[in-house]
Amino acid sequence: MTDHEPIQPIDGFWSVIPAGGAGTRLWPLSRRASPKFLHDLTGSGRTLLQGTWDRLAPISEGGVLVVTGALHADAVREQLPEVDPQDVVAEPSPRDSMPAIGLAAAIIERRDPDAVIGSFAADHVIDQVDEFHAAVREAAAVARTGRIVTLGITPSEPSTAFGYIHEGAALRVADAPRARAVREFVEKPNATTAAQYIASGGYWWNAGMFVAKASALLDALAAYHPELAATLRAIAADPSRLEEDWDGLTGIAIDHAVAEPAARDGLVAVIPASFTWDDVGDFASLGALLERGGGRSALTVLGDAADVIGVDSTGIVAARGGRVVAVVGLEDVVVVDTPDALLVVSRARAQEVKAVVDRLKAGGRTELT
Repeated sequence: MTDHEPIQPIDGFWSVIPAGGAGTRLWPLSRRASPKFLHDLTGSGRTLLQGTWDRLAPISEGGVLVVTGALHADAVREQLPEVDPQDVVAEPSPRDSMPAIGLAAAIIERRDPDAVIGSFAADHVIDQVDEFHAAVREAAAVARTGRIVTLGITPSEPSTAFGYIHEGAALRVADAPRARAVREFVEKPNATTAAQYIASGGYWWNAGMFVAKASALLDALAAYHPELAATLRAIAADPSRLEEDWDGLTGIAIDHAVAEPAARDGLVAVIPASFTWDDVGDFASLGALLERGGGRSALTVLGDAADVIGVDSTGIVAARGGRVVAVVGLEDVVVVDTPDALLVVSRARAQEVKAVVDRLKAGGRTELT
């Protein structure tokens, strides 16, 4: 596909964007009231949420629904004026990914009983968008056969930060030459096991991307968690029940609720994909993303470079506090300066930033989280 050829939407395809989570490992940029998906972390001029919509809108013939927390619904609507305000669904409280995605599926099922939906998180960064679209098209073709389909990310290293998808036999599905059955989903492994997965082949990173007929996803949920499926369908039929019924829902991830048991029952397929993917989980992964192909010869600046002075230093600096930040003689450092908080951490220990947020909460400083 060239840059000048229009992108063809996928027949009967709807996109769901779960926009939740606080991104605590990216504190103090990402906070409970302003999580990472509302920020431009790549220097593209678009937030992670907007970038997700940019990828999905051209292939979504049916439309795009965003499910987010009530605290963020207004900000989501402001950032995505193209989305009908009623298609930004506000969760009264966090209930993990299955209720969020399941409610969107139930809403779409009522509008289009034959719809195929794809769920893609609001805070992921994907390169090679044409390859992403190609993988989703194959996934949609497989989903029309009744299976639940996931996209498998080609591992770039034996990472212990992600769960893995163990592929099975090839499937013969028209328009989906890469489709394979899923033997099982496996939890985040230790380093030795991750290395064995990579060496043996047939394992893919689980990025939590799922494609299925809305009805098939809900029917599978009804098989494993009948009360949850019934309540979500009831809320979709009568939205006035949302506030009353939501807090009683089981909080569970889609992986545990449907994907893992359905894989054991032979109902899940995977499309191995080759696009570059990043979940921007912490400042180390953000640094790798920003420096992709550029090496670590100097500081990478988030925001206005005029506010940062680096001398013989490498790493990432975000100057958001309205003052100049100078870094001298430090290697692989992360400095984030905001009006009410300053973070300095080595990239090697970037995952431990969450401990700061935990300490703040424990000390009653929730206004900073």
